[in-house]
Amino acid sequence: KEILEKYHDQFTVQWEGVIGNMRVPSQAEWEQLLTSCSAFLFYGMERFISHTLLNRLVAMNIPKCRLMILLDLVRSQQSYQRITKSDIHKSCLHIALERPIEAAMLLSLTGVGCVVATQWYTSLQENAERLEMLFQNLLSTGRTTGQTVHTLQK
Repeated sequence: KEILEKYHDQFTVQWEGVIGNMRVPSQAEWEQLLTSCSAFLFYGMERFISHTLLNRLVAMNIPKCRLMILLDLVRSQQSYQRITKSDIHKSCLHIALERPIEAAMLLSLTGVGCVVATQWYTSLQENAERLEMLFQNLLSTGRTTGQTVHTLQK
């Protein structure tokens, strides 16, 4: 919330979505947000795609979304228990499609222009630092997505 408030005046005035851990978005909310956005930010626990229905996601057409930032792959005891219960009902192939590279490919096939995502498990603090750097470079400095990712890699 602090980072969103800091950059509120720089392009984020029109942002909408679900913030906080008060509730889990429904599948309909995920679909509405994804199909109506020009940029999408996910900052949360476990694998992003595990929060949506995979068969519905791959059938979506979301070409208006030019940038998707996935700051996921954070694990807590509670999120691990949730994902373990969920994964029991999925095939090995389905779980494999939720991995970072596969998720980026699927999102690209649905029309997303650019996917910036973490590739391995991390902490909320590290993702907060990445988000701060992304916003600083993209919103304040005006760097391109490629320049920003290059900065993150350093």
